[in-house]
Amino acid sequence: MFNHRALTPVNLILSVASGVFLFLSFPKFGLSIFAWFSLVPLLYALRTNRLIEGMLTGLITGLVYNIGIIYWVIFVVVGYGHLPIYLGVPVMLLLALYLSVYVSLFSAGVIFFRGRGIPEIISAPLLWTCLEYGKSCLLTGFPWENLAYSQYLNTSLIQIADITGIYGITFLAVFTNCVIYDLISGRAGKGRALLEGVTACILVALVFYYGTFKIDSLKETIKDAKSVEVALIQGNIDQSIKWNPQYQKETLNIYEDLSSGTMQSGQGLVVWPETAVPFFFQNADDRQKDILCLAEKLKSYLLLGSPSYVKENRRASFLNSAYLISPAGAVAGRYDKVHLVPYGEYVPLHSLFPFLDKLVTGVGDFKSGRGYYPLLMDDEKIGVLICFEGIFPEISREYRKNGASLLVNITNDAWFGRSSAPYQHLSMTVFRAVENRLYIARAANTGISAIIGPTGEIISKTELFERTALTGTVKFIDYETFYSKYGDIFIWSCFFLLFLLFLISIFRRRKENDRRFV
Repeated sequence: MFNHRALTPVNLILSVASGVFLFLSFPKFGLSIFAWFSLVPLLYALRTNRLIEGMLTGLITGLVYNIGIIYWVIFVVVGYGHLPIYLGVPVMLLLALYLSVYVSLFSAGVIFFRGRGIPEIISAPLLWTCLEYGKSCLLTGFPWENLAYSQYLNTSLIQIADITGIYGITFLAVFTNCVIYDLISGRAGKGRALLEGVTACILVALVFYYGTFKIDSLKETIKDAKSVEVALIQGNIDQSIKWNPQYQKETLNIYEDLSSGTMQSGQGLVVWPETAVPFFFQNADDRQKDILCLAEKLKSYLLLGSPSYVKENRRASFLNSAYLISPAGAVAGRYDKVHLVPYGEYVPLHSLFPFLDKLVTGVGDFKSGRGYYPLLMDDEKIGVLICFEGIFPEISREYRKNGASLLVNITNDAWFGRSSAPYQHLSMTVFRAVENRLYIARAANTGISAIIGPTGEIISKTELFERTALTGTVKFIDYETFYSKYGDIFIWSCFFLLFLLFLISIFRRRKENDRRFV
C-alpha cells in the first residue's frame, strides 16, 4: 500500500497545479508562458525520497495534464465511433493514463538521481526530454503536444528547432523550470541558484538571438526563390453526411465552386483536404472526368485526398491517398499515407480491446503506403502529409532528404468539433516548417487551413467551420538545415548523458556501500 504521506493535501494540490499549468500552456488556451514554470509545483511535491510516492505524485500530474490535452477523444469515440458515453470516457482515460506513465517515470527518475547526489537541474531536463522522445516513438508513437509545441507562436524562440528539433526547446523549458524551483525553494543555496539563474538567462538570450538572426538571414536567402500561387479549399463538409452516397455530387459541386476563380493566371496549386473526394477517384467514371476537367479549366495543378484500393489475392486493401493532377488534366502522381491512425484507420491489439472497432466512418481498415516519396510538380517536388503525419518530425525530414521543396498537409479535423484539437494539430505542424525551412500549405476540411512560412510564422489562416478558399503564395525552397541533414543528434546526446548519469549514480552508490563496511 502507498504510504499515507503520498496523498497529503499539499502534495495533491501541487501535483494537480502542475497538471493544470501544463495543459493551459497549449492551445486553445494558449498560455505558453506557463510552460516555463509549470513543473515547479511538481518538483516541490517530489521533495520526498520515496520512489512510490514520487511516482504517484507524477501520475496525478500526468493525468490532469493529459486529460486537459486529449479530452476531445471522448467526442470522437462517442460522436463518430458510436461508443456509449460509459465506454467513451474510459477510453479517453485509458489513453491519458498511458501518457501519464511517462510523467510518473520522470518523477521517479528525479528522486532516484537526487538520492545519489545528482540534483534536479541536471537530471530533470534529460529525463523529461528522453521520456518525451520515448512517448513519441513507442507503440507507433503519440507525440501529441509535446512540451515544445506550446511555444509555436513564439517565433524567435522556436528557430533553434532547425538544429535540435523540438527537443532542444523542451530541454530549455524544463531546465528553466528547475532554475525557478531552485531559486524559490532555496535548496540549491544562494550561490548555486544565482549561477543557475544567470546560466538560464544566457541560454534563453542566445536562443532568442539565434532566432532573430535566423529569421533575418532567411528573408535574404529565400527572396529570389521560385514562388507559386496556392488556393486551399476548405469545403466544411459535415462529417455526418460526408460518406453518404446521396451527397457525393453536392460535395463535389462545393469543391468545384470554391476552386473556380481562385487561379486567375493559372499555373498555380489548388489543394483539397484529406478524403475531400468521398469516393474512389481512381475509378475511371464521370466523377473522375469532372475533376480532371476542372484542373484543365483552372490551368493549375490540383492536389486532392481520396480513398483508394489495391486488389491482392482477390481481396481489396484500402489506402488513404492523395492525387496530384496536372493542368493538362492527367494524374501526375499519387501518395498513399504511410503512418496510419490507430483505431482510426486500422485496429491494433483487437483481441485485447474488442469493443474498440475502427472509429471512423469509411471503407474499412487501411493499408500503409510504400514510403515517403514526393510528388513531382513540374520540376519541383512536393511532400504530402496526410492528417496526423504532420505531427511526426521524421516524416517531413524524410521528404526533405528526398528532395521536397514544399510540404502540403491535407487533413480532416471535422472529428474534433470545436474542441482544442484543431488548434493543437496546427500548432505541431508549424514546427515541420522550421525544422526543414520549407513552406507548408495546409488544407483542412473544416479548418484550420493555413499557409505557414519557413520561420514557422502562420502567414494566413482560416477560421473553424467556415466554407472558404484561402489564397496566397508559397515558395519552393532548397535549403538543408542541420536537423534535416543529421536528424535527432540532440536527443541522442541527451540519452548518452542520461546513461552517464546512471553510471555515475551506480558508482556513487557502490562507493557509499564500501565506506559502510570500512
